[in-house]
Amino acid sequence: MQTQRNRGSTGAAGKPRVAVIGTGGTFAMQARHRFDWIEYGESGVVRSIDALMDEMGGLGNVADAVELVPVPFRALGSTAITPADWLALAKLIRLTAAADTGIAGFVVTHGTATLEETAWCLDLLLDLDVPVVITGAQRPLNTAGSDAPGNLRAALALAQSDAARGEGVLVVMNNQIFAARDVTKAASFELGAFEAPPFGALGRVEASGRVVMRRRRANTALRLPLDLEALDTLPRVDIVLSYAGADAVAIEAFVAAGSRAIVSAGLVPGRPAAAEQAALARAAQRGVVVVQSSRAPRGEVPLQAFLEAAGVLAGGDLAPQKLRIVLMLALSCTTDRLQIQRWIDEA
Repeated sequence: MQTQRNRGSTGAAGKPRVAVIGTGGTFAMQARHRFDWIEYGESGVVRSIDALMDEMGGLGNVADAVELVPVPFRALGSTAITPADWLALAKLIRLTAAADTGIAGFVVTHGTATLEETAWCLDLLLDLDVPVVITGAQRPLNTAGSDAPGNLRAALALAQSDAARGEGVLVVMNNQIFAARDVTKAASFELGAFEAPPFGALGRVEASGRVVMRRRRANTALRLPLDLEALDTLPRVDIVLSYAGADAVAIEAFVAAGSRAIVSAGLVPGRPAAAEQAALARAAQRGVVVVQSSRAPRGEVPLQAFLEAAGVLAGGDLAPQKLRIVLMLALSCTTDRLQIQRWIDEA
């Protein structure tokens, strides 16, 4: 289905106005040579979104159809982003939308290592009428075959499209459109590194700039009773990876460090290693919220008798890193485990 662009909010030239927020990452980094596709971060050069857009020059018919509104934020490598940055970014987007009701959509450029986590956290924190689209790059702008201009062009097309409304925060990479809940980075350096197992992409941005949505997001947006403006920090939540021979050391260390919740990224089909099971039960008895998930990319963990007996919640089909974010936000509202389980089921 071809979409119509959102014409409800226009700038002086009668064009939709799209806010562009740069957060750093590969998208903003300057490589040392044309084929510096791996260690480009060693250059130490990270450019602002204004400078990047100037360097890119024209982005064709898609960019010509919108008025770009650069919004300053901090420049970060995505391996350095923290929950405090998520909160600051969500507040900036909400404040910008409230202060400038002419904004038709938002594009956030982001490093790819944690792009899926930032997108999911924003999806849970924001409830806006306008689209929010996250994109990034696998190759810096000044390298051969950089995907930065194409990804920004696709994100601008999506951010001004009516089809993006009501779909929550969206991710667009390599012209594929993904729901924040489902998307994950599945490869280190490939241009098509992002996938959404097992559901797949929602649609794509064609080479012409046309937005095509083939399906809608599977779940309605989870809305937690949060006061975003009052949130300055999020509770500590950790992930424990299961593997053959895993023991209680990591679990006990996280409890000692003050974890409010632990996600067990269990062996497939969602069970901890034998030596971990008792430690997870002990953590639950001490008041730590423990959630069982699976390390499998298409894992699902339903509620089962062995989990209920240990006081452990079931993670469903959410990836461990996505569960962690749900728990951080949920624990900012309540410690009621039944309510937290309901929110996990609804996410």
